[in-house]
Amino acid sequence: MAREGPASGGPERLQKILSQAGVASRRKAEAMILAGRVSVDGQVVTELGTKVDPAMARIAVDGKAIEGPERQVYFLLNKPRGYLSTARDDRGRNTVLDLFPEVRERIYPVGRLDYDTEGLLLLTNDGALMNGLLHPRYEVEKTYVARVRGPVDAGRLDAMRQGLALEDGMTAPARVKRLGNAGCGTHRIEVTIHEGRNRQVRRMFAAIGCEVLALRRVRFAFLDLHDVRTGAYRALTKEEIQRLYAIAGGQQNERNGR
Repeated sequence: MAREGPASGGPERLQKILSQAGVASRRKAEAMILAGRVSVDGQVVTELGTKVDPAMARIAVDGKAIEGPERQVYFLLNKPRGYLSTARDDRGRNTVLDLFPEVRERIYPVGRLDYDTEGLLLLTNDGALMNGLLHPRYEVEKTYVARVRGPVDAGRLDAMRQGLALEDGMTAPARVKRLGNAGCGTHRIEVTIHEGRNRQVRRMFAAIGCEVLALRRVRFAFLDLHDVRTGAYRALTKEEIQRLYAIAGGQQNERNGR
């Protein structure tokens, strides 16, 4: 659901202003500031704690003045395989933003799905909500259905439930459910995790001796893919946005969606 950004309410941290204006996520905005790419009234600013009144100051990135806060938009996408979960790609490959030709706002994926993984992906320009949903503190659950080849006996699935030792450390316990055989010696397994490591579900199955042939995220927090076909998207409702904020440790207000 789109929300219009209201007028300035006084000085705010510079990285927050950049995020609200749709320039980048707050983390990337901080990197821009530290790199000396941001100026206020013609003076380069590299201090992250700098506060500025966006209604009074001229803020520029790489010499280009930013506009006022974009309206905040929130979308649920059923991502197809063969798309990168990034805003752009230097090699010219398809990204999920190619599926939003009518959207004028600069939106960003909330986390990532691998190139070969399909399913539910949220996109927004609300940096505050994005940061909350991705913060490990709130343990936002993501559910996947995998088609795998290899042994899926009770002991191996129990190992996933208890946590596995991967090269980047132990995983948190996962909820795992065997959904049945998928033909040709393969199996369908449902896995729910709350971590967001790179290619985590695929690496977890590899750790128990299974190869993932297909992977689909079917649920993010309370959201699912009901009535959203592959490659399509829908706007989140006001109630859904409020529920996501509650899960992510905050609440919406008219200023910045919190």
